[in-house]
Amino acid sequence: QVQLVESGGGLVQPGGSLRLSCAASGGIFSIYVMAWHRQAPGKQRDLVASITGGGNTNYVDSVKGRFTISRDNAKNMVYLQMNSLKPDDTAVYYCSAWRLRVGLGVGYWGQGTQVTVSS
Repeated sequence: QVQLVESGGGLVQPGGSLRLSCAASGGIFSIYVMAWHRQAPGKQRDLVASITGGGNTNYVDSVKGRFTISRDNAKNMVYLQMNSLKPDDTAVYYCSAWRLRVGLGVGYWGQGTQVTVSS
């Protein structure tokens, strides 16, 4: 059983930056594919970015060039650096862990952290 705890959300002005963190425990962290998702009010939860244990990354088109996902396997941490934030980025951001790939089999989820982009 993997436990995930997100932190780092908050209120930021358009064009600003935030760094989300996700602390993992309860498993062999380095073997999991880690991902960040977001869910805006009234919308479905969407994948934002993912990273394999070896560091291969993927991003949804809307955040390419603005967001960076990274991980520190020694610290059991995954991060999402978000730059040039837009109001459309406002959502609850969730961290997830997957044994093989995102969406396949059992996934573990954090409780989410709110990101609000507004002036």
